Parts: sequence; structure tokens; C-alpha cells
Amino acid sequence: MGFFDFLRGPDLDAGLQECRADPRALLLDVRTPEEYRAGRIPGSRSLPLQELNGVAALAPGKDTPLYLYCHSGVRAGQAAAMLQRMGYTHVKNLGGIIAYHGKVER
Repeated sequence: MGFFDFLRGPDLDAGLQECRADPRALLLDVRTPEEYRAGRIPGSRSLPLQELNGVAALAPGKDTPLYLYCHSGVRAGQAAAMLQRMGYTHVKNLGGIIAYHGKVER
């Protein structure tokens, strides 16, 4: 572990593996609809930060594993905090798509 490791964001690839290993998990893109249409991680669902109150339509159970990402990780962090306040118990901020090196869907 290096001195500046605390500056690094979440490990997106490890988070995606964890998400894909759980059939109940949802991968949520909290960016704007325009950003989502421009390119997204395969298998993700769009749930813009501004529309987070609609999460129950996608995840009716508060124990549904939710994995979030945005562009840089900031909005995903905000969304994670909001979802936890809403009672969701398994919420993880994966960070930003800018750290993603895999295939992108359009």
C-alpha cells in the first residue's frame, strides 16, 4: 500500500466482477440520459441522479445489491448516500466510467 493510495477511487473492474457474480445485483448508471446514450457499461440500467426517487421501480427490495457508476464517481457517491438514507442496505459506488477499460455499448 502506497502513501497516496487513499487518493485513488474505487476499483471499477473489481466492483463489476462482484456485481456480475450476483444474479440479483443491479448495475446503475446515474449519469444523465444523454451521457448514458453516448456510451455505457454493458448490462447497466439508466437511473439518473435527478430521478433516484424512482429506484423502487427497478429495485423494490431494500436488500437488492446496487452497484453505481457515473462519469468520475462523484455523482455515484452522492447517489449511494441517498440510497442508503432511503433504506437500501447493499449499495456500492464503483466510481466513474472514465476508469473503465472494457467494451462500451451505445
